[in-house]
Amino acid sequence: MLRLLVQGTLVLATLAAAVALYLLVWPVPVSPVAWEAPDSPGYVGVFATNDVLARADSLTTLGESGPEAIIADASGRLYTGTSDGWIIRYDSGGVAPQRWVRTGGRPLGMAFDSTGTLWCADGALGLIAIAPDGSLRVVATEADGVPIGLADYVDVARDGRVYFSDATTKFGSSHGHALEASLLEILEHRGNGRLLEYDPSTDSIRVLLGGLVFANGVALTHDDSAVLVTETGSNRVLRVERLGPGRGAVTTLIDALPGFPDNITRGEDGRYWIALVSPRNALVDRLAPYPFLRKVVRRLPDAIRPAPVNYSHVVAVNDSGRVLASLQDPDGHFPMLTHALEHDGWLYLGSLSAPHAARLRWPDGR
Repeated sequence: MLRLLVQGTLVLATLAAAVALYLLVWPVPVSPVAWEAPDSPGYVGVFATNDVLARADSLTTLGESGPEAIIADASGRLYTGTSDGWIIRYDSGGVAPQRWVRTGGRPLGMAFDSTGTLWCADGALGLIAIAPDGSLRVVATEADGVPIGLADYVDVARDGRVYFSDATTKFGSSHGHALEASLLEILEHRGNGRLLEYDPSTDSIRVLLGGLVFANGVALTHDDSAVLVTETGSNRVLRVERLGPGRGAVTTLIDALPGFPDNITRGEDGRYWIALVSPRNALVDRLAPYPFLRKVVRRLPDAIRPAPVNYSHVVAVNDSGRVLASLQDPDGHFPMLTHALEHDGWLYLGSLSAPHAARLRWPDGR
């Protein structure tokens, strides 16, 4: 009996040592650095909890999932890209959907220029351009000699220059889909993301801003003088000047958001809509100064590792970053909300994973 007890103890000790060794030294794809997470404002004050988004209606995507972004063309037709590579087109008002173009990759952010060309940040292909007849060409796959790891969102200035985000040069398509890439980038927090500028007149591309922790949504300001970019991993939106002697200067539009910002879009009356894909995680914030412990977290099984929470949330701000509206659904009926388009009396909502898009009457929906 004593021998069995000793053997059992040895087995348990061996297993415990193996688990400890795994958690301490097993290789992981991240090399975290220490940083200080901004204080979270919580769901009080201007971010007080409400259920406005619970009233949103579904908008079919013909059985395709992940309508990450929704945009409108000059005729009022709507477009969204899905996880299976399709761009779905709707008639004005979100009716009569049809599969329009299949990119062969993962269409994420999209924007039209004045000629009717659709510019698309494709997570697998890079920056692509789609002509009105549906023909497609890949425009950019690298910048400054560095491959574009995950083209994420795009907007076009009045002068034709195209601004788009390379969310992460390290954790791109070879590491899986956009969600997995974002989790790795945020955990590491070295800032592998970039804001890029493409000039069609010279067919040239340059890095406008680097060192971003998952560069995500991109939007030109209403006066076209600057470009806004969401930095998902740092819970903030930055403003980068694009014209005049201050070109390239960077300021913060809004920071310390209560969630992880995804896409940003221009709304009406000077508004900008910011989609928060998930609330912040208190454990992730507390681990910010401890790179080694974040490696240990990465080694944990998926079931117990911190993960995004289904909490639908979009925020409207003005040019000064003042919060004008905060629309939520704590039950997350529309999960992984990534986009809000204010168009023709509706607020159209996109998602990284939902099996449909959604829309809410705005502002009557309040």
